[in-house]
Amino acid sequence: MKTRSAPSVTPLLISAAGGWLTNLAFPDRGWWPLAYLGVALLLIALRDLRTVQSGLTGLVWGLAFFLPHVHWAALATGSPLPWIALSLSQAFYVAGFAIAWTVARQAAWVREHPLIQTAVAAAVWVAIEQVRGSWPFGGFPWGILAFSQVDAPVLPLAAYGGEVLVSATVVVIAGLIALAATQERRSSHSAVLGVACVVAALSIGPSLLPLSTGAEAGELRVGAVQGDVPQQGAHWAAQAREVTANHAAGTQRLAESVESDGLDLLLWPESAADIDPRTDAEQAALVEAAAEAVDAPLLMGTQRFPDGQDIRYNEMVLWQADQGAGSAYAKQHPVPFGEYVPYRDLFRRITPLVDLIGTDMAAGTDPAEMSVPVERLGRAVDVTVGICFEVAYADLIGEGVRGGGELIVIPTNNASFGHSQESTQQLAMSRFRAVEHGRATVQISTVGASGIVLPDGTVVQRTGLFTSEQMAATLPLRTSLTPATRLGTAPRTTVWVLAAAAVAGGALSRRTRHSGRQLLDAGRQEVHHGAHDEFLRGRSSVKA
Repeated sequence: MKTRSAPSVTPLLISAAGGWLTNLAFPDRGWWPLAYLGVALLLIALRDLRTVQSGLTGLVWGLAFFLPHVHWAALATGSPLPWIALSLSQAFYVAGFAIAWTVARQAAWVREHPLIQTAVAAAVWVAIEQVRGSWPFGGFPWGILAFSQVDAPVLPLAAYGGEVLVSATVVVIAGLIALAATQERRSSHSAVLGVACVVAALSIGPSLLPLSTGAEAGELRVGAVQGDVPQQGAHWAAQAREVTANHAAGTQRLAESVESDGLDLLLWPESAADIDPRTDAEQAALVEAAAEAVDAPLLMGTQRFPDGQDIRYNEMVLWQADQGAGSAYAKQHPVPFGEYVPYRDLFRRITPLVDLIGTDMAAGTDPAEMSVPVERLGRAVDVTVGICFEVAYADLIGEGVRGGGELIVIPTNNASFGHSQESTQQLAMSRFRAVEHGRATVQISTVGASGIVLPDGTVVQRTGLFTSEQMAATLPLRTSLTPATRLGTAPRTTVWVLAAAAVAGGALSRRTRHSGRQLLDAGRQEVHHGAHDEFLRGRSSVKA
Protein backbone atom coordinates (compact mmCIF):
# COMPACT_ATOMS: atom_id res chain seq x y z
CA MET A 1 0.00 0.00 0.00
CA LYS A 2 1.38 3.40 -1.01
CA THR A 3 1.68 6.15 1.59
CA ARG A 4 1.55 9.76 0.56
CA SER A 5 4.72 11.67 1.22
CA ALA A 6 4.59 14.82 3.32
CA PRO A 7 4.38 18.01 1.27
CA SER A 8 7.70 19.63 0.51
CA VAL A 9 8.52 22.84 2.32
CA THR A 10 9.55 24.51 -0.94
CA PRO A 11 6.04 25.03 -2.38
CA LEU A 12 4.92 26.47 0.95
CA LEU A 13 7.77 28.97 0.96
CA ILE A 14 7.11 29.92 -2.66
CA SER A 15 3.41 30.43 -1.98
CA ALA A 16 4.11 32.48 1.15
CA ALA A 17 6.40 34.75 -0.85
CA GLY A 18 3.71 35.06 -3.52
CA GLY A 19 1.02 36.12 -1.06
CA TRP A 20 3.27 38.68 0.59
CA LEU A 21 4.32 40.17 -2.76
CA THR A 22 0.72 40.38 -3.95
CA ASN A 23 -0.24 42.45 -0.92
CA LEU A 24 2.44 44.97 -1.92
CA ALA A 25 0.59 45.49 -5.21
CA PHE A 26 -2.23 47.15 -3.24
CA PRO A 27 -2.16 50.52 -1.47
CA ASP A 28 -0.32 51.85 0.42
CA ARG A 29 2.56 50.46 -1.64
CA GLY A 30 0.66 50.16 -4.90
CA TRP A 31 3.44 48.26 -6.71
CA TRP A 32 0.91 46.75 -9.12
CA PRO A 33 3.28 44.49 -11.19
CA LEU A 34 3.85 42.44 -8.04
CA ALA A 35 0.29 41.09 -8.36
CA TYR A 36 1.38 39.27 -11.52
CA LEU A 37 4.50 37.89 -9.84
CA GLY A 38 2.70 36.96 -6.62
CA VAL A 39 -0.03 34.94 -8.34
CA ALA A 40 2.58 33.40 -10.68
CA LEU A 41 4.46 32.10 -7.64
CA LEU A 42 1.28 30.46 -6.35
CA LEU A 43 0.69 28.73 -9.69
CA ILE A 44 4.32 27.57 -9.75
CA ALA A 45 4.02 26.23 -6.20
CA LEU A 46 0.89 24.27 -7.14
CA ARG A 47 2.38 22.77 -10.30
CA ASP A 48 3.09 19.20 -9.14
CA LEU A 49 1.01 18.93 -5.98
CA ARG A 50 -1.85 16.64 -5.11
CA THR A 51 -5.21 17.92 -3.93
CA VAL A 52 -4.62 18.08 -0.16
CA GLN A 53 -1.13 19.49 -0.60
CA SER A 54 -2.55 22.12 -2.95
CA GLY A 55 -5.11 23.17 -0.37
CA LEU A 56 -2.43 23.68 2.27
CA THR A 57 -0.27 25.62 -0.18
CA GLY A 58 -3.18 27.87 -1.13
CA LEU A 59 -3.97 28.46 2.54
CA VAL A 60 -0.40 29.60 3.16
CA TRP A 61 -0.58 32.02 0.21
CA GLY A 62 -3.88 33.36 1.52
CA LEU A 63 -2.56 33.95 5.03
CA ALA A 64 0.60 35.63 3.71
CA PHE A 65 -1.66 37.96 1.70
CA PHE A 66 -4.57 38.68 4.01
CA LEU A 67 -2.75 39.03 7.34
CA PRO A 68 -0.95 42.22 6.22
CA HIS A 69 -3.75 43.28 3.88
CA VAL A 70 -6.45 43.59 6.54
CA HIS A 71 -4.26 44.31 9.54
CA TRP A 72 -6.44 47.38 10.08
CA ALA A 73 -9.09 45.03 11.54
CA ALA A 74 -6.92 44.68 14.65
CA LEU A 75 -6.69 48.46 14.97
CA ALA A 76 -10.44 48.89 14.60
CA THR A 77 -11.32 46.32 17.27
CA GLY A 78 -8.35 46.65 19.60
CA SER A 79 -7.81 42.90 19.50
CA PRO A 80 -5.87 40.53 17.22
CA LEU A 81 -8.64 37.90 17.31
CA PRO A 82 -10.98 39.48 14.72
CA TRP A 83 -8.02 40.23 12.45
CA ILE A 84 -6.75 36.65 12.56
CA ALA A 85 -10.25 35.20 12.16
CA LEU A 86 -10.96 37.43 9.15
CA SER A 87 -7.62 36.63 7.52
CA LEU A 88 -8.05 32.90 8.07
CA SER A 89 -11.61 32.88 6.72
CA GLN A 90 -10.48 34.65 3.55
CA ALA A 91 -7.39 32.45 3.17
CA PHE A 92 -9.63 29.38 3.01
CA TYR A 93 -11.02 30.72 -0.26
CA VAL A 94 -7.52 30.71 -1.74
CA ALA A 95 -7.17 27.13 -0.49
CA GLY A 96 -10.44 26.40 -2.29
CA PHE A 97 -9.01 27.87 -5.49
CA ALA A 98 -5.89 25.73 -5.16
CA ILE A 99 -7.95 22.55 -4.72
CA ALA A 100 -10.36 23.43 -7.52
CA TRP A 101 -7.51 24.28 -9.89
CA THR A 102 -5.68 21.04 -9.06
CA VAL A 103 -8.83 19.08 -9.90
CA ALA A 104 -9.64 21.07 -13.05
CA ARG A 105 -6.25 20.52 -14.63
CA GLN A 106 -6.71 16.74 -14.48
CA ALA A 107 -8.84 16.91 -17.62
CA ALA A 108 -6.79 15.95 -20.66
CA TRP A 109 -7.88 19.01 -22.65
CA VAL A 110 -6.50 21.19 -19.84
CA ARG A 111 -3.50 19.11 -18.78
CA GLU A 112 -2.05 18.81 -22.27
CA HIS A 113 -2.45 22.47 -23.33
CA PRO A 114 -0.53 25.00 -21.19
CA LEU A 115 -2.32 28.02 -22.63
CA ILE A 116 -5.71 26.49 -21.87
CA GLN A 117 -4.43 25.79 -18.35
CA THR A 118 -3.76 29.52 -17.97
CA ALA A 119 -7.25 30.46 -19.12
CA VAL A 120 -8.88 27.88 -16.85
CA ALA A 121 -6.80 29.04 -13.89
CA ALA A 122 -8.09 32.58 -14.49
CA ALA A 123 -11.71 31.40 -14.66
CA VAL A 124 -11.39 29.35 -11.46
CA TRP A 125 -9.61 32.15 -9.59
CA VAL A 126 -12.18 34.78 -10.52
CA ALA A 127 -15.07 32.42 -9.77
CA ILE A 128 -13.73 31.80 -6.25
CA GLU A 129 -12.98 35.51 -5.85
CA GLN A 130 -16.56 36.39 -6.74
CA VAL A 131 -17.92 33.79 -4.32
CA ARG A 132 -15.73 35.28 -1.61
CA GLY A 133 -17.17 38.69 -2.39
CA SER A 134 -20.76 37.56 -2.03
CA TRP A 135 -20.92 34.75 0.58
CA PRO A 136 -21.46 34.35 3.51
CA PHE A 137 -23.24 37.35 5.06
CA GLY A 138 -23.00 39.17 1.74
CA GLY A 139 -19.32 38.42 1.30
CA PHE A 140 -16.10 40.38 1.77
CA PRO A 141 -14.68 41.69 -1.55
CA TRP A 142 -11.59 43.27 0.03
CA GLY A 143 -8.40 42.12 -1.70
CA ILE A 144 -9.92 41.41 -5.12
CA LEU A 145 -7.00 41.44 -7.55
CA ALA A 146 -8.63 44.05 -9.79
CA PHE A 147 -8.33 46.66 -7.03
CA SER A 148 -4.53 46.41 -7.18
CA GLN A 149 -4.49 47.66 -10.77
CA VAL A 150 -5.77 51.24 -10.50
CA ASP A 151 -2.38 52.62 -11.61
CA ALA A 152 -1.74 49.87 -14.15
CA PRO A 153 -2.25 50.00 -17.93
CA VAL A 154 -4.92 47.29 -17.61
CA LEU A 155 -7.28 49.60 -15.70
CA PRO A 156 -9.32 50.62 -18.81
CA LEU A 157 -10.53 47.01 -18.97
CA ALA A 158 -12.69 47.88 -15.95
CA ALA A 159 -15.04 49.78 -18.27
CA TYR A 160 -15.47 46.70 -20.45
CA GLY A 161 -15.78 43.87 -17.96
CA GLY A 162 -15.45 45.21 -14.42
CA GLU A 163 -13.67 43.28 -11.68
CA VAL A 164 -14.09 39.98 -13.50
CA LEU A 165 -12.18 41.03 -16.61
CA VAL A 166 -9.41 42.89 -14.78
CA SER A 167 -8.81 40.12 -12.22
CA ALA A 168 -8.89 37.49 -14.98
CA THR A 169 -6.31 39.46 -16.95
CA VAL A 170 -4.03 39.60 -13.91
CA VAL A 171 -4.24 35.81 -13.50
CA VAL A 172 -3.68 35.18 -17.22
CA ILE A 173 -0.55 37.34 -17.13
CA ALA A 174 0.57 35.52 -13.98
CA GLY A 175 -0.12 32.16 -15.62
CA LEU A 176 1.98 33.07 -18.63
CA ILE A 177 4.82 34.18 -16.37
CA ALA A 178 4.59 30.88 -14.52
CA LEU A 179 4.56 29.03 -17.84
CA ALA A 180 7.68 30.82 -19.05
CA ALA A 181 9.44 30.24 -15.72
CA THR A 182 8.74 26.50 -15.74
CA GLN A 183 9.54 25.81 -19.40
CA GLU A 184 11.84 22.84 -19.78
CA ARG A 185 15.33 23.56 -21.03
CA ARG A 186 14.65 21.82 -24.33
CA SER A 187 11.86 24.30 -25.09
CA SER A 188 12.75 26.74 -27.81
CA HIS A 189 13.73 30.29 -27.04
CA SER A 190 11.15 31.41 -29.58
CA ALA A 191 8.35 29.89 -27.47
CA VAL A 192 9.52 31.76 -24.39
CA LEU A 193 9.86 34.94 -26.43
CA GLY A 194 6.32 34.44 -27.72
CA VAL A 195 4.99 34.15 -24.18
CA ALA A 196 6.88 37.31 -23.22
CA CYS A 197 5.30 39.18 -26.13
CA VAL A 198 1.82 38.08 -25.11
CA VAL A 199 2.49 39.15 -21.51
CA ALA A 200 3.65 42.57 -22.73
CA ALA A 201 0.60 42.94 -24.96
CA LEU A 202 -1.82 42.01 -22.18
CA SER A 203 -0.04 44.26 -19.67
CA ILE A 204 0.23 47.37 -21.84
CA GLY A 205 -2.31 46.97 -24.63
CA PRO A 206 -5.43 47.83 -22.57
CA SER A 207 -4.10 51.36 -22.07
CA LEU A 208 -5.00 51.99 -25.73
CA LEU A 209 -8.69 51.24 -25.15
CA PRO A 210 -10.90 54.33 -25.45
CA LEU A 211 -12.52 55.75 -22.32
CA SER A 212 -15.25 58.37 -22.64
CA THR A 213 -14.86 60.94 -19.88
CA GLY A 214 -16.46 64.20 -21.04
CA ALA A 215 -19.58 65.85 -19.68
CA GLU A 216 -22.82 64.56 -21.22
CA ALA A 217 -25.41 66.28 -19.03
CA GLY A 218 -23.64 69.41 -17.88
CA GLU A 219 -21.20 69.89 -15.02
CA LEU A 220 -21.64 69.97 -11.26
CA ARG A 221 -19.68 72.18 -8.87
CA VAL A 222 -19.07 69.94 -5.89
CA GLY A 223 -17.54 70.76 -2.51
CA ALA A 224 -16.53 68.21 0.11
CA VAL A 225 -15.52 68.71 3.74
CA GLN A 226 -13.22 66.42 5.74
CA GLY A 227 -13.68 67.71 9.27
CA ASP A 228 -11.42 65.30 11.24
CA VAL A 229 -12.19 63.95 14.73
CA PRO A 230 -11.04 65.35 18.07
CA GLN A 231 -9.65 62.03 19.30
CA GLN A 232 -8.63 58.88 17.46
CA GLY A 233 -10.31 55.71 18.69
CA ALA A 234 -12.88 57.40 20.91
CA HIS A 235 -16.45 56.08 20.98
CA TRP A 236 -18.61 57.84 18.42
CA ALA A 237 -21.16 59.14 20.93
CA ALA A 238 -18.48 60.77 23.09
CA GLN A 239 -17.43 63.19 20.37
CA ALA A 240 -20.30 63.22 17.88
CA ARG A 241 -21.19 66.86 18.47
CA GLU A 242 -17.56 67.97 18.11
CA VAL A 243 -17.27 66.04 14.84
CA THR A 244 -20.33 67.84 13.47
CA ALA A 245 -18.92 71.17 14.64
CA ASN A 246 -15.65 70.39 12.86
CA HIS A 247 -17.49 69.80 9.60
CA ALA A 248 -19.55 72.96 10.05
CA ALA A 249 -16.36 74.99 10.59
CA GLY A 250 -14.77 73.38 7.55
CA THR A 251 -17.82 74.30 5.51
CA GLN A 252 -17.41 77.96 6.50
CA ARG A 253 -13.81 77.89 5.27
CA LEU A 254 -14.88 76.19 2.05
CA ALA A 255 -17.62 78.78 1.47
CA GLU A 256 -15.08 81.58 1.74
CA SER A 257 -12.70 79.94 -0.72
CA VAL A 258 -15.32 79.31 -3.44
CA GLU A 259 -17.44 82.41 -2.86
CA SER A 260 -17.02 83.70 -6.43
CA ASP A 261 -17.97 80.43 -8.14
CA GLY A 262 -20.39 78.96 -5.62
CA LEU A 263 -21.32 75.30 -5.27
CA ASP A 264 -24.11 73.11 -6.59
CA LEU A 265 -23.67 70.36 -3.98
CA LEU A 266 -21.92 70.05 -0.62
CA LEU A 267 -20.78 66.66 0.69
CA TRP A 268 -20.15 65.64 4.28
CA PRO A 269 -18.93 62.11 5.06
CA GLU A 270 -20.52 59.17 6.81
CA SER A 271 -20.92 59.90 10.55
CA ALA A 272 -20.40 63.65 10.11
CA ALA A 273 -23.61 64.17 12.10
CA ASP A 274 -24.12 60.91 13.97
CA ILE A 275 -26.50 62.58 16.41
CA ASP A 276 -29.45 62.91 14.07
CA PRO A 277 -30.20 66.58 13.20
CA ARG A 278 -33.71 65.51 12.24
CA THR A 279 -34.43 64.94 15.93
CA ASP A 280 -31.84 67.13 17.68
CA ALA A 281 -32.24 70.91 17.52
CA GLU A 282 -28.61 71.73 18.34
CA GLN A 283 -27.35 69.52 15.53
CA ALA A 284 -29.99 70.89 13.17
CA ALA A 285 -28.74 74.45 13.77
CA LEU A 286 -25.17 73.49 12.78
CA VAL A 287 -26.30 71.69 9.65
CA GLU A 288 -28.65 74.51 8.65
CA ALA A 289 -25.88 77.09 9.03
CA ALA A 290 -23.60 75.02 6.83
CA ALA A 291 -26.22 74.68 4.08
CA GLU A 292 -26.84 78.42 4.22
CA ALA A 293 -23.12 79.22 4.06
CA VAL A 294 -22.68 77.50 0.70
CA ASP A 295 -26.23 78.10 -0.51
CA ALA A 296 -26.37 74.56 -1.86
CA PRO A 297 -27.96 71.21 -0.94
CA LEU A 298 -25.97 69.21 1.59
CA LEU A 299 -25.59 65.41 1.64
CA MET A 300 -24.51 64.32 5.10
CA GLY A 301 -24.09 61.11 7.06
CA THR A 302 -26.09 60.40 10.19
CA GLN A 303 -27.65 57.55 12.14
CA ARG A 304 -31.34 56.91 12.66
CA PHE A 305 -32.65 54.99 15.68
CA PRO A 306 -36.30 54.04 15.05
CA ASP A 307 -38.55 54.46 18.06
CA GLY A 308 -39.24 51.26 19.92
CA GLN A 309 -36.72 49.20 17.94
CA ASP A 310 -33.29 48.03 19.04
CA ILE A 311 -31.73 48.74 15.65
CA ARG A 312 -30.17 51.65 13.82
CA TYR A 313 -29.76 52.77 10.22
CA ASN A 314 -26.67 54.33 8.68
CA GLU A 315 -28.03 57.03 6.38
CA MET A 316 -27.09 59.80 4.00
CA VAL A 317 -29.62 62.63 4.26
CA LEU A 318 -30.32 65.48 1.87
CA TRP A 319 -30.56 68.81 3.72
CA GLN A 320 -31.58 72.11 2.10
CA ALA A 321 -31.46 75.53 3.70
CA ASP A 322 -34.87 76.74 4.89
CA GLN A 323 -36.33 73.32 4.04
CA GLY A 324 -34.49 70.99 6.38
CA ALA A 325 -34.15 67.25 5.86
CA GLY A 326 -35.44 65.62 2.72
CA SER A 327 -34.81 62.23 1.17
CA ALA A 328 -32.41 59.70 2.68
CA TYR A 329 -30.47 56.63 1.60
CA ALA A 330 -29.88 53.87 4.17
CA LYS A 331 -26.84 51.66 3.85
CA GLN A 332 -27.90 48.39 2.24
CA HIS A 333 -24.86 46.36 3.19
CA PRO A 334 -23.91 46.74 6.88
CA VAL A 335 -20.62 45.06 7.73
CA PRO A 336 -21.05 41.76 9.61
CA PHE A 337 -19.15 41.77 12.91
CA GLY A 338 -18.36 45.44 12.30
CA GLU A 339 -21.80 47.05 12.26
CA TYR A 340 -23.99 44.13 13.27
CA VAL A 341 -23.43 40.67 14.73
CA PRO A 342 -25.12 37.71 13.06
CA TYR A 343 -25.94 34.86 15.43
CA ARG A 344 -24.89 37.03 18.36
CA ASP A 345 -25.62 34.41 21.06
CA LEU A 346 -23.47 31.86 19.26
CA PHE A 347 -20.49 34.13 18.72
CA ARG A 348 -20.72 35.53 22.25
CA ARG A 349 -19.67 32.09 23.44
CA ILE A 350 -16.49 32.48 21.41
CA THR A 351 -15.61 36.06 22.34
CA PRO A 352 -17.24 38.88 24.32
CA LEU A 353 -15.95 41.33 21.70
CA VAL A 354 -19.24 40.97 19.84
CA ASP A 355 -20.89 43.14 22.49
CA LEU A 356 -18.74 46.10 21.47
CA ILE A 357 -21.50 46.53 18.89
CA GLY A 358 -24.32 47.50 21.20
CA THR A 359 -27.03 48.16 18.61
CA ASP A 360 -27.11 46.21 15.37
CA MET A 361 -27.29 48.16 12.14
CA ALA A 362 -30.20 47.17 9.92
CA ALA A 363 -29.98 47.06 6.13
CA GLY A 364 -31.73 49.64 3.99
CA THR A 365 -33.84 48.48 1.07
CA ASP A 366 -33.79 51.40 -1.36
CA PRO A 367 -31.37 51.45 -4.34
CA ALA A 368 -28.03 53.26 -3.97
CA GLU A 369 -29.28 56.45 -5.56
CA MET A 370 -30.37 59.92 -4.45
CA SER A 371 -31.89 62.82 -6.37
CA VAL A 372 -30.42 66.27 -5.68
CA PRO A 373 -32.11 69.45 -6.92
CA VAL A 374 -29.59 71.74 -8.66
CA GLU A 375 -30.90 75.26 -9.16
CA ARG A 376 -28.23 76.30 -11.67
CA LEU A 377 -29.04 73.36 -13.95
CA GLY A 378 -32.77 73.73 -13.48
CA ARG A 379 -33.20 70.04 -12.75
CA ALA A 380 -32.46 67.27 -10.29
CA VAL A 381 -29.20 65.37 -10.58
CA ASP A 382 -29.23 61.67 -9.72
CA VAL A 383 -26.27 60.66 -7.57
CA THR A 384 -25.13 57.08 -6.92
CA VAL A 385 -24.28 56.71 -3.22
CA GLY A 386 -22.32 53.88 -1.61
CA ILE A 387 -21.62 54.28 2.11
CA CYS A 388 -18.14 53.22 3.26
CA PHE A 389 -17.51 49.52 2.54
CA GLU A 390 -20.32 49.51 -0.02
CA VAL A 391 -17.82 50.79 -2.59
CA ALA A 392 -16.39 47.25 -2.62
CA TYR A 393 -19.68 45.73 -3.83
CA ALA A 394 -19.96 45.89 -7.61
CA ASP A 395 -23.66 45.02 -7.75
CA LEU A 396 -24.66 47.81 -5.41
CA ILE A 397 -22.77 50.60 -7.21
CA GLY A 398 -23.81 49.25 -10.61
CA GLU A 399 -27.43 49.27 -9.53
CA GLY A 400 -27.19 52.95 -8.67
CA VAL A 401 -25.57 53.89 -11.97
CA ARG A 402 -28.04 51.88 -14.04
CA GLY A 403 -30.78 53.61 -12.08
CA GLY A 404 -29.64 56.97 -13.44
CA GLY A 405 -26.66 58.02 -11.31
CA GLU A 406 -24.63 60.71 -13.09
CA LEU A 407 -22.00 60.98 -10.35
CA ILE A 408 -20.74 58.53 -7.70
CA VAL A 409 -20.36 59.62 -4.07
CA ILE A 410 -18.64 57.43 -1.47
CA PRO A 411 -19.06 58.90 2.04
CA THR A 412 -16.99 57.03 4.60
CA ASN A 413 -15.69 57.15 8.15
CA ASN A 414 -12.17 55.76 8.55
CA ALA A 415 -11.54 57.09 12.05
CA SER A 416 -11.40 53.61 13.60
CA PHE A 417 -8.59 52.38 11.36
CA GLY A 418 -5.82 54.73 12.48
CA HIS A 419 -2.92 55.40 10.15
CA SER A 420 -3.41 52.11 8.31
CA GLN A 421 -3.81 51.44 4.60
CA GLU A 422 -7.57 50.84 4.91
CA SER A 423 -8.53 54.31 3.66
CA THR A 424 -6.19 54.20 0.67
CA GLN A 425 -7.40 50.71 -0.21
CA GLN A 426 -10.89 52.18 -0.21
CA LEU A 427 -9.83 55.10 -2.40
CA ALA A 428 -8.41 52.61 -4.90
CA MET A 429 -11.84 50.96 -5.05
CA SER A 430 -13.46 54.35 -5.68
CA ARG A 431 -11.02 54.91 -8.55
CA PHE A 432 -11.88 51.51 -9.97
CA ARG A 433 -15.62 52.23 -9.80
CA ALA A 434 -15.07 55.57 -11.57
CA VAL A 435 -13.53 53.80 -14.57
CA GLU A 436 -15.89 50.83 -14.42
CA HIS A 437 -18.94 53.07 -14.79
CA GLY A 438 -17.44 56.12 -16.51
CA ARG A 439 -18.47 58.44 -13.68
CA ALA A 440 -16.66 61.15 -11.74
CA THR A 441 -16.39 59.94 -8.15
CA VAL A 442 -15.95 61.69 -4.82
CA GLN A 443 -14.79 59.78 -1.76
CA ILE A 444 -15.25 61.93 1.32
CA SER A 445 -14.08 60.72 4.73
CA THR A 446 -14.26 62.13 8.24
CA VAL A 447 -10.48 61.76 8.59
CA GLY A 448 -9.16 60.82 5.11
CA ALA A 449 -8.05 59.76 2.72
CA SER A 450 -10.65 61.67 0.70
CA GLY A 451 -10.33 62.21 -3.02
CA ILE A 452 -11.95 63.58 -6.15
CA VAL A 453 -11.62 61.21 -9.10
CA LEU A 454 -12.32 61.78 -12.79
CA PRO A 455 -14.11 59.13 -14.91
CA ASP A 456 -10.75 57.78 -16.14
CA GLY A 457 -9.57 57.09 -12.58
CA THR A 458 -7.32 60.15 -12.29
CA VAL A 459 -7.22 61.61 -8.77
CA VAL A 460 -7.33 65.40 -9.11
CA GLN A 461 -7.49 66.17 -5.38
CA ARG A 462 -6.65 64.12 -2.31
CA THR A 463 -6.46 64.81 1.41
CA GLY A 464 -4.16 63.45 4.08
CA LEU A 465 -5.01 61.29 7.08
CA PHE A 466 -6.40 62.86 10.25
CA THR A 467 -6.41 66.36 8.81
CA SER A 468 -9.09 69.01 8.43
CA GLU A 469 -9.30 69.79 4.72
CA GLN A 470 -11.78 70.85 2.07
CA MET A 471 -12.02 70.04 -1.62
CA ALA A 472 -13.92 71.61 -4.50
CA ALA A 473 -14.09 70.75 -8.19
CA THR A 474 -16.29 71.07 -11.25
CA LEU A 475 -17.12 67.54 -12.36
CA PRO A 476 -18.67 66.14 -15.54
CA LEU A 477 -22.13 64.62 -15.30
CA ARG A 478 -22.51 61.54 -17.45
CA THR A 479 -25.49 59.44 -18.50
CA SER A 480 -24.13 56.87 -20.97
CA LEU A 481 -23.43 53.36 -19.70
CA THR A 482 -20.13 51.54 -20.13
CA PRO A 483 -20.16 47.93 -21.38
CA ALA A 484 -19.34 46.81 -17.83
CA THR A 485 -22.34 48.68 -16.44
CA ARG A 486 -24.64 47.22 -19.08
CA LEU A 487 -23.36 43.68 -18.51
CA GLY A 488 -24.06 43.82 -14.79
CA THR A 489 -23.65 40.36 -13.25
CA ALA A 490 -23.28 38.52 -16.59
CA PRO A 491 -19.44 38.28 -16.41
CA ARG A 492 -19.64 36.82 -12.90
CA THR A 493 -22.23 34.26 -13.95
CA THR A 494 -20.11 33.33 -16.96
CA VAL A 495 -16.98 32.57 -14.92
CA TRP A 496 -19.02 30.58 -12.42
CA VAL A 497 -20.33 28.39 -15.24
CA LEU A 498 -16.90 28.03 -16.87
CA ALA A 499 -15.15 27.25 -13.61
CA ALA A 500 -17.80 24.72 -12.56
CA ALA A 501 -17.54 22.99 -15.94
CA ALA A 502 -13.75 22.88 -15.73
CA VAL A 503 -13.72 21.44 -12.20
CA ALA A 504 -16.44 18.92 -13.06
CA GLY A 505 -14.52 17.88 -16.17
CA GLY A 506 -11.33 17.44 -14.17
CA ALA A 507 -13.10 15.43 -11.48
CA LEU A 508 -14.71 13.16 -14.08
CA SER A 509 -11.41 12.68 -15.89
CA ARG A 510 -9.63 11.81 -12.66
CA ARG A 511 -12.36 9.34 -11.73
CA THR A 512 -12.18 7.75 -15.17
CA ARG A 513 -8.40 7.40 -14.95
CA HIS A 514 -8.69 5.97 -11.43
CA SER A 515 -11.24 3.40 -12.61
CA GLY A 516 -9.01 2.56 -15.55
CA ARG A 517 -6.04 2.00 -13.26
CA GLN A 518 -8.13 -0.26 -11.04
CA LEU A 519 -9.19 -2.33 -14.04
CA LEU A 520 -5.61 -2.47 -15.28
CA ASP A 521 -4.36 -3.55 -11.84
CA ALA A 522 -7.08 -6.18 -11.65
CA GLY A 523 -6.10 -7.46 -15.08
CA ARG A 524 -2.47 -7.66 -14.09
CA GLN A 525 -3.36 -9.56 -10.95
CA GLU A 526 -5.47 -12.00 -12.95
CA VAL A 527 -2.64 -12.56 -15.41
CA HIS A 528 -0.22 -13.02 -12.53
CA HIS A 529 -2.47 -15.56 -10.80
CA GLY A 530 -3.03 -17.41 -14.08
CA ALA A 531 0.68 -17.66 -14.71
CA HIS A 532 1.26 -18.81 -11.17
CA ASP A 533 -1.38 -21.56 -11.51
CA GLU A 534 0.13 -22.66 -14.82
CA PHE A 535 3.54 -22.84 -13.17
CA LEU A 536 2.21 -25.02 -10.37
CA ARG A 537 0.50 -27.35 -12.84
CA GLY A 538 3.77 -27.63 -14.73
CA ARG A 539 5.67 -28.59 -11.59
CA SER A 540 3.06 -31.24 -10.79
CA SER A 541 3.41 -32.85 -14.20
CA VAL A 542 7.20 -32.97 -13.88
CA LYS A 543 6.97 -34.75 -10.54
CA ALA A 544 4.57 -37.27 -12.00
